[in-house]
Amino acid sequence: MSIPRLVPAPISLCFSEATLDKESYEREYQSLSESDEDPISQWLKLAKAKGDTRDTDQVLLQLVVELHRKIDSLEMFLKDEVPVRLSLTCESKINAVGFEHFQIEAPIFEVGKRYYGRIEMPVYPKRDVGVFFEAQSENLAKIVKMHERDEKEWNAYMTARERVLIREAREKK
Repeated sequence: MSIPRLVPAPISLCFSEATLDKESYEREYQSLSESDEDPISQWLKLAKAKGDTRDTDQVLLQLVVELHRKIDSLEMFLKDEVPVRLSLTCESKINAVGFEHFQIEAPIFEVGKRYYGRIEMPVYPKRDVGVFFEAQSENLAKIVKMHERDEKEWNAYMTARERVLIREAREKK
């Protein structure tokens, strides 16, 4: 097994062995996808499909949508409502990420086992990403299933982390 290229990244991960409750994990994975997003996102996709947003500034539109989400989030907080998420058995910090891999701080994976997890992505807008992965060592995992949009954000995050490290290295010289 060749060692993948990884860059340091401070992210949180909750996970469980995928075989514990395969159907529920698959259901949550699908609910975290872009197809089951909040009502404002569904409205926006429909409006874009109809062509209603053609003459609109896309950046401004996205900011208004994010403001709407923030208001929804505040409303949920005030009503003491929490999004329903499955209880996962383990938690860990991700130390490093690669395009198809990640490495956690503690060696708790069982090699060859498949897991389902939620990664708290530090991107805008902040959200949880559902992912299925397979342990390649006790602390290295290979991502085997991730939604396309999440994969793009994951790759962009990894690239951004790499740029930060390059900048820091240049500043030290």
